[in-house]
Amino acid sequence: MTKPELDKRDWIAGLEKGLAILEAFDDQHARMTPTQAAVRTGLTRTAARRYLLTLAHLGYVQTDGKLFNLTPRVLRVGWSYFESARLPRIVQPYLQQLSAQIHESVYVSVLDEWDLVIIARNGSTRVMTTGFVLGARVPAALMSGGIVMLAYRPDEASVRRWLDATEFKPFTPLTITNRDTLYERIRKARADGYVEMEQQLQMGVRGIAVPIKNRHGEVVAALSVNMPIGKETSEAALARLLQPLQETALSMLNVI
Repeated sequence: MTKPELDKRDWIAGLEKGLAILEAFDDQHARMTPTQAAVRTGLTRTAARRYLLTLAHLGYVQTDGKLFNLTPRVLRVGWSYFESARLPRIVQPYLQQLSAQIHESVYVSVLDEWDLVIIARNGSTRVMTTGFVLGARVPAALMSGGIVMLAYRPDEASVRRWLDATEFKPFTPLTITNRDTLYERIRKARADGYVEMEQQLQMGVRGIAVPIKNRHGEVVAALSVNMPIGKETSEAALARLLQPLQETALSMLNVI
């Protein structure tokens, strides 16, 4: 999450603003006027309108003359990551083997700033209602993989600052929103080397995650399983799944 320094001579402000327009669209702002886009991006209305019209000309947004919305062409940009990045390709065979072994859906995820992003997955053969699609993005504190990634951040103080500056939304009655409790959960995950979480994002769902390290010992991703709780206790789930997760993560060590 540390960004390299960039010489001002190499900075293209227009590219930054164009991407900001694209990122301004979300589930609460699926269609926007130039004025609304300007408010969300900090641009003037005139600038926002020009960027929207340019993006419409390129095929990334469409308009009815008043409102603008994204088109499927935007997916080209995101999908380029999966087609070009090394990590998702490397881990996929390991996920297939692990999923077949434990009969659960398994995921590899990374941090993008303070969000957790699913970059690889493999589903079980049974019907699942707890899965996440490739590219799914959720606040890191809500998922086991996110807690693991936060636990191994080199700068622990930055995690504390982020917690203190963030307002956490309860997605279920059991979602942890207390900053001190979340911080202790993160610290415990680092001490234990894994984390087990229940019903934070969705009722009736449990997640277990372990870190994936490269050959230099750096944590580069999280390996997790996401499943219905059913009648299985936390202790039974950990006894059944933790060792296969840890063994799979360890087997990736020399190829990442």
